[in-house]
Amino acid sequence: MLTGFLGAGKTTLLRNFLATPEGRGTAVIVNEYGAVGIDDALIRGSTDQTTLLGNGCVCCVTRTDLQNALRNLVIDREHGTIPPFVRIVIETCGLADPAPILQTFATDRALGSEFFVEVCATVVDTVTGLETIGWSSESRKQVILADRLILSKIDLAAPGADDALRARLRELNSHAEIVVANEGKIDPSCLTEGIGSGDRSTFIAEAEHSDGIASFVVTENLPLRWTAFARAMETLVALRGSDLLRVKGFLDVDGCRGPVLVQFVQHLAHPPVELAAWPDGEHGSRIVFITRNISEAQVRGLLAAVSALEARP
Repeated sequence: MLTGFLGAGKTTLLRNFLATPEGRGTAVIVNEYGAVGIDDALIRGSTDQTTLLGNGCVCCVTRTDLQNALRNLVIDREHGTIPPFVRIVIETCGLADPAPILQTFATDRALGSEFFVEVCATVVDTVTGLETIGWSSESRKQVILADRLILSKIDLAAPGADDALRARLRELNSHAEIVVANEGKIDPSCLTEGIGSGDRSTFIAEAEHSDGIASFVVTENLPLRWTAFARAMETLVALRGSDLLRVKGFLDVDGCRGPVLVQFVQHLAHPPVELAAWPDGEHGSRIVFITRNISEAQVRGLLAAVSALEARP
């Protein structure tokens, strides 16, 4: 199981793992918080079998869907309708509590006869991780239940920023191995070899997601101007960056042949990347926003206002 808070870098790490020889024979279940699956579209080109559990977190909305997806993968493998696989990676959404997922394998006898959890790996963003752990109970649970803690974006953090983060991680989880991802790449064995941890704190109570967190998707069928979108996001980051938990999506930008992948995590804006082709063949901009106390109407109003100002002569 691969978990970690919003924007920690789980999808990048997983895509890199699937591209390695050790990643062959891996089926993937992607769980996304939001109405549109962005991570799923990005991963589909990296593996033979991807199942998307959408519109909510595995922990509180689609736990039954998870069980059905696992069973269906086994059935389809037996029938030869999908390629053989030797493992399944469950990439949880950033707001998922891993405890009920782990409990599923312990309490579902049918699944228990087919699967066991080899490793629970949690990705922690070195830039924003310490602050996030401070206010997010979901982030703390992900750390507490991990067998391995993977530090991401260490190259983007201030010098020595990982020292305080490591100390806090050790307070929450003294037994987990801490490894560093280098530009989203790790030793593949981190996701294929367990460390025999049997003392996960699965007694942690399931809790509702932190108040004020909302998810919505902004779509646009016509090509948009990059400068208008960029200026609007610069304003949003400057004014409410700490409450901009994650923005991720594809833009149909005027003058670009392929989609432009954009990602923001709080105050951190990742460089936009123009992809060679649309992952699912569907053109049109679609951006998933996960925010805290920022409404969809406020975001749409800002984007519309900046676009209108830019369009004036």
